[in-house]
Amino acid sequence: MIELRNVGKTYPGTGRGARKKPFTAVEDVSLTVAEGRVLGVVGHSGAGKSTLLRLVNHLEVPTSGQVLVDGQDLGALSGRQLRDVRRSIGMIFQQFNLFRSRTVLGNVAYPLKLAGTPRAQARARAAEVLRFVGLEDQARRYPEQLSGGQRQRVGIARALATSPGVLLCDEATSALDPHTTGEVLDLLRRVNSELGITIVLVTHEMDVVRSLCDEVAVMSGGRVVESGDVYDVFSRPRHPVTEVFVRSALQDVPGEAAWERLRARHPGRLVTVPVARDTAEPDRLSRLLRAHGVDFTVAHAGVGEVRDAPLGSVTLELHGDGADIDAFLAELAVPEKAGV
Repeated sequence: MIELRNVGKTYPGTGRGARKKPFTAVEDVSLTVAEGRVLGVVGHSGAGKSTLLRLVNHLEVPTSGQVLVDGQDLGALSGRQLRDVRRSIGMIFQQFNLFRSRTVLGNVAYPLKLAGTPRAQARARAAEVLRFVGLEDQARRYPEQLSGGQRQRVGIARALATSPGVLLCDEATSALDPHTTGEVLDLLRRVNSELGITIVLVTHEMDVVRSLCDEVAVMSGGRVVESGDVYDVFSRPRHPVTEVFVRSALQDVPGEAAWERLRARHPGRLVTVPVARDTAEPDRLSRLLRAHGVDFTVAHAGVGEVRDAPLGSVTLELHGDGADIDAFLAELAVPEKAGV
């Protein structure tokens, strides 16, 4: 559905100060998003992820490379053809971007009005998508009368009004509290599963990626430094930037200061055991503990879910005869945690 081929975006210098020289926001990015999939693009501020998102619908025109949507090279299209393609690409924003002077229904119907849809038909379609997002009873209200979560659902309804095949989400949950974020993610999951819409979601929140996305692309300095299946990237991060994001989401391995506190409370021998979906024997740990006569205390645990599969680790303080613990560790084949 979406293909980026060696895409780059460089802005010319302004002629003043630090921005005198040209600035490259995106450099040599190649990505493919299959139809009906959800891609999360993560990175720190300034990594280039929002620019990359705007390149997908040519709100930003690339200075190099190609952007293809549903097989069409956007750079080769006429202005009218590009406008037609853009109608098949919905977009939602961090700050909602709703018209304060229009009702909820008027906001949702607005892109249909721009497309020349007859008024009655546009209002009927707007009412339909408002039902889908659960806001049919708010149609006559104005955006300032709604909560943040409701405003974002209006934004999603507006993006769905033209029946797009692609939905682009630019930090769609960053302005929301955790509970409301969960509600919006549930709605986006329905958009993907029930409507079959391909989603590209830019975020700096790895929790959003692990709960919604099929694939993830990690950006740093305008480049994609790592990409792939969400579970694979979470369970085996290769790039340091990816590892930082993954650790922030899982919180399964204590940091240096936390290890010092753990050591004060648990002076015995510690071992950290990974928990993953591809564990050959789910009960292997308890079986080995029993077999070697080793008892334990849970010193730290961080096990969550990534795409409905477990991932994380458990740190145990081991109790028992030293030789028994040695034999247990040797068979477990997981290294003992050294003191800090």
